[in-house]
Amino acid sequence: MFKSGIFNIFLTLLIQIKGDDFKEEIFIKPLPPSHLYVDFHFITLVNGEESFEHSYLAPRSLGEIMSRYQVDELHLTLTEGQWKHNQWGYPVLDAAPGAELYAWFNTDVIDVDIQWKKLSSTLSGLFCASLNFIETFNTITPKMSLWPTGAQKPKQNYTSQLRYASLPREIVCTENLTPWKKLLPCESTHGFSSLLNSRMIHNTNYHSIGVHVRRMCVDNNCLETNLEIKQTVALVYDFKIINSMDWSFRKLFGQGLPGACPLSSSSKIYVDTTSNSTYRFKLTPEPNLILLSQRGGSETELAVYNINNSIMMNIVAKYETKSKLFVNIPPPLSFTRYVLGYGKEFGGIVTELTNNYWAPIDVVLLENAPWWLPIQLSSLRVNGEAESKLILSQYYSPGRSRQKPYHLELLLHLPPKSTTTLTIDFEFVFLKWQEYPPDANHGFYIGSALISANLPTAKNYTSLPITGNTFDSIVNASKPWYPMVFRTNGAMVSLPTPDFSMPYNVICLACTVVALAFGPLNNICTKELVLKAPGTSISLRQKILNMFKKKKD
Repeated sequence: MFKSGIFNIFLTLLIQIKGDDFKEEIFIKPLPPSHLYVDFHFITLVNGEESFEHSYLAPRSLGEIMSRYQVDELHLTLTEGQWKHNQWGYPVLDAAPGAELYAWFNTDVIDVDIQWKKLSSTLSGLFCASLNFIETFNTITPKMSLWPTGAQKPKQNYTSQLRYASLPREIVCTENLTPWKKLLPCESTHGFSSLLNSRMIHNTNYHSIGVHVRRMCVDNNCLETNLEIKQTVALVYDFKIINSMDWSFRKLFGQGLPGACPLSSSSKIYVDTTSNSTYRFKLTPEPNLILLSQRGGSETELAVYNINNSIMMNIVAKYETKSKLFVNIPPPLSFTRYVLGYGKEFGGIVTELTNNYWAPIDVVLLENAPWWLPIQLSSLRVNGEAESKLILSQYYSPGRSRQKPYHLELLLHLPPKSTTTLTIDFEFVFLKWQEYPPDANHGFYIGSALISANLPTAKNYTSLPITGNTFDSIVNASKPWYPMVFRTNGAMVSLPTPDFSMPYNVICLACTVVALAFGPLNNICTKELVLKAPGTSISLRQKILNMFKKKKD
């Protein structure tokens, strides 16, 4: 134990000399009506001159991927479940159901599509996910919806270097969580990552793991940049599963917190203790600090725990009022999405955008329809009208069968206190029999639509945007607008599906007929009738048969 402590101290000093930095954070927030939101952030800041030939805190595998394929910014999420924006508000980082991957490549990359295919295949092996199914027929290049969040060179066309793809059918399991934890400096042995028990995580209503890599400026001049690797885990627990509104680390994760990661420079836990007339809870032990966040016109009370030891700790929250009534204040922008139509010929996708704010909001809506679900631009209607002044700009790229998806982007002006309904029709396509999945009658998934908006206020957020770098400095920050990217709920359609049981029935019927016909013919053709001479001994079996024949007579 003594040698291990000396080794950790030596390694920490070496990392500080090299300039690498690692931080870990947990944000906990009650959600209406009876849920609890827990968000993990693990941030590794790497020196910009690092070539990843020798890695200290950052995972070498991920660093080599960024350098080999010349990726400037990368975002990967694996999500199970659906975030309810209308009830829970906005998460720290939104994610689409299934797998979602988008990246910006360096402007020196000539053939982006080849690098994109290599990147998705490599990440598929690294995270044990089905990202190798990302091809040109499910990849698009957004024009207005997504922009880099890290450092970027001025006067560069980053839109052409962007690729986006999603796999809504992808299922998140332990095979994805295990390699994700191995990228952390302390893996799952020490620190906050030791709470990530797969048995407890996959029982939640919503869980999402993500990896976000970008370049960050060292100073205001941005002459030098560092590489930021952010690993996130978002969980939503249901109080009905816990069987109590009182929660603790032992109830949520099956164990207490064994302390901070010895390689982290900061390990903090933030608990939203904002109270109103309906509920209030008390934390045990007492927090180290109480912060009052005044961001975007809202006041949020945060209880802060500084974890800097290796003593087992269990944070417990007990409600003083057992009322399960929560005040559900709608966020500034809410949305929903569903599918119309009946039969197996035509259908439609409806997206409803509700502006709950007193001022207008401009949003960008991105629809990514697969090639087997062709959307018809001529059928686009806004509030039932074919031509609407609410559409400020639009981009449409028609799909091609088995080669590229349908891509539609709309810049919309949402009036205050109003609901805007967008409807676009599609038609069903007959697939080849090899293109159907094993459970074709289950249905086909449609990826989520992206909604990008510059919100004028951060009031009534269900969570605060934790950056991980300087959380304390932005607690009292105030901006004229807040850029957000949301994902709508997914959808499912039932394509015309042939009766795959018919070949099975034909085979069974044919085999039965052949068996019944083959048996008598085989006996007639192969067996020989022999006449026995008088006085020949009769076997015991023949004697028994003769007895039964006499009784019948």
